[in-house]
Amino acid sequence: MSTKKVAVLPGDGIGPEVMAEARKVLDKIEESTGVTFEYNQALVGGAAWDEYKEHLPESTLETCRNCDAILFGSVGGPVKEQNSEKWSGVEVNSLLGLRKAFELYANLRPAKLFPSLAFASSLREDISQKGFDLLVVRELTGGIYFGQPKGRDGEGASEKAFDTMVYSRKEVRRIAEMAFEVARKRNQKVTSIDKANVLTTMVFWRKVVEEVAAEYPDVEYEPMYVDNAAMQLTKNPQQFDVLLCGNMFGDILSDEAAALTGSLGLLPSASLAEGSFGMYEPSGGSAPDIAGTGKANPIAQILSAAMMLRYSFDMEDSAQKIEHSVNSVLEQGYRTADIYTDGDKKVTTQEMGDLIVEILDL
Repeated sequence: MSTKKVAVLPGDGIGPEVMAEARKVLDKIEESTGVTFEYNQALVGGAAWDEYKEHLPESTLETCRNCDAILFGSVGGPVKEQNSEKWSGVEVNSLLGLRKAFELYANLRPAKLFPSLAFASSLREDISQKGFDLLVVRELTGGIYFGQPKGRDGEGASEKAFDTMVYSRKEVRRIAEMAFEVARKRNQKVTSIDKANVLTTMVFWRKVVEEVAAEYPDVEYEPMYVDNAAMQLTKNPQQFDVLLCGNMFGDILSDEAAALTGSLGLLPSASLAEGSFGMYEPSGGSAPDIAGTGKANPIAQILSAAMMLRYSFDMEDSAQKIEHSVNSVLEQGYRTADIYTDGDKKVTTQEMGDLIVEILDL
């Protein structure tokens, strides 16, 4: 029997509610595998501010350092309070603080359109009916968001602002290797997104990715300009398996892909360090307007826990069982408020978690 230490950071809004459902699913996995999950809960975001007057206190970082992975909920408060001391900068301080502290360089964001939810997609019906299952692998700690110099200079008509896109060979190689390794466990195809027809940085990006691709002859490799990729996502998303992207392009395309699935409440994500450590969180926000009402969709948090099993704990079979259970519950017509339509079986946050656990028990 092995013990996996999990730092549990529920955060704000619906975070604690959906986190409770994810833990319920992990408890069921614990029963069937003999693996013990040791949960170490800590405060982050507005919840941490109430206690420590900071969004990411040292005590929370220390808890995470002593664990094998982080299961993160969400942070953020009501829109009308965004400029208040408590909520100002909460996402940047919390999420970017954790990414920096643990060198989480690779962001993995699946975008899957479940066949039973094809109606919820913004895609044309003949496209959505086919469904899709793709994964955006985004470089998370380099590129134009972090490159130096950046700033503003001058005044009047000559005033200017500037950012610098910079990538080192090491940064490109390690994110490319991550994409190809992940693709080997999926459908063996990597589409690398760049703008090599315009940007020198992207010419370099493509060159290094091609070098890595040569080391993975079993994985199909295709380069694609980012503008074409944005169009292809809406025309034929089924062609994609793994999309390898730099920081900015990955930020944009992962949100586009997410929007095509119909609800952020269904989408997990992982941010990985070198080795097995990672942080796992839903792609959606804290939704404070529905906190405590039982309307939140826990599926993204549950699937984030499944990603934790896959990428940090090497428990592929258990991860697949959770994903199968989620799919089965959706196929049976059960829906939380965000994906409910007339004729469906409407359930609460807790009831959705219970149903997924029940399928796991079969």
